[in-house]
Amino acid sequence: MKGEYTYHVPVLLKEAVDGLDIKPGGIYADLTFGGGGHSKEILRRLGGTGHLYSFDQDEDAAKNAKELEDSLPIMEGDGNFTFIRSNFRFLKNWMLYYGHEQVDGILADLGVSSHHFDEERRGFSFRFDAPLDMRMNQRASLTAKRVVEEYSEEQLSDILYLYGELKNSRRIASAIVKARQQKSIATTMELAEVLKPLMGYDREKKDLARVFQALRIEVNGEMLALRQMLCAATELLRPGGRLSILTYHSLEDRMVKNIIKAGNAEGKVETDVFGRSNAPLEAVNRSVITPDAEEQSRNPRSRSAKLRIAAKRD
Repeated sequence: MKGEYTYHVPVLLKEAVDGLDIKPGGIYADLTFGGGGHSKEILRRLGGTGHLYSFDQDEDAAKNAKELEDSLPIMEGDGNFTFIRSNFRFLKNWMLYYGHEQVDGILADLGVSSHHFDEERRGFSFRFDAPLDMRMNQRASLTAKRVVEEYSEEQLSDILYLYGELKNSRRIASAIVKARQQKSIATTMELAEVLKPLMGYDREKKDLARVFQALRIEVNGEMLALRQMLCAATELLRPGGRLSILTYHSLEDRMVKNIIKAGNAEGKVETDVFGRSNAPLEAVNRSVITPDAEEQSRNPRSRSAKLRIAAKRD
């Protein structure tokens, strides 16, 4: 498939798909189709049986999915692959729509694809001078420009602190508000120029990345969508079913870890009268899986990746 490696290089491909423990005839969901790397491997292991439902809200990913569909052998009925252009927060709704109250495995590769960072016009990276957009779903109305130009100083400070984990979030928010009163902040470079005086030379790139991360999370409602998806996935998995999740920053990883540990995003463990955990999931990999040095060298995006795998308790 043409888009697979130009759009996005799959991280921990073998390990993530191994984590699903794929069974012939099973029902699986890839919640972040992207370039189709994980989906293609799942389909290869499913063979001609079972069914894969792949989700992505991005228009470019939808084009990649069409290429994958066209490359599959002609099968009776609807084949064994369905692409759903939707945010993965609606996972349960879509599975019920297709007649599935339970599934055998769910995979998600969170964060931003390498395609998004490399596509100048999308505004995800301060490496390029581009409109402040950052929408994963191009049909959505909220853009990074609207956040930067319309949010109050308090709102900006809150998202920079919560989603960027920036200790100087108040100073950054104040600088943005003062700058936009003088001139519109419409591009990635204009925003970077406003922020650079607040950042030490040795931390400039890292702190700018945190600002852009915070804006992206806000624009796409990522943390709420992740919480909703994880809760839905926990409910949908059949006993013994697998959850395989790749995360790239501490906010995502903390929530995934808490869901696996306690069954809720806060990580509050509830027990029965015998002191046994009521958590519906159980960790399969006791230690988080990370890419080896060779993969990190080959795929820089993988350097911050963490893979967590869980199984639904009987």
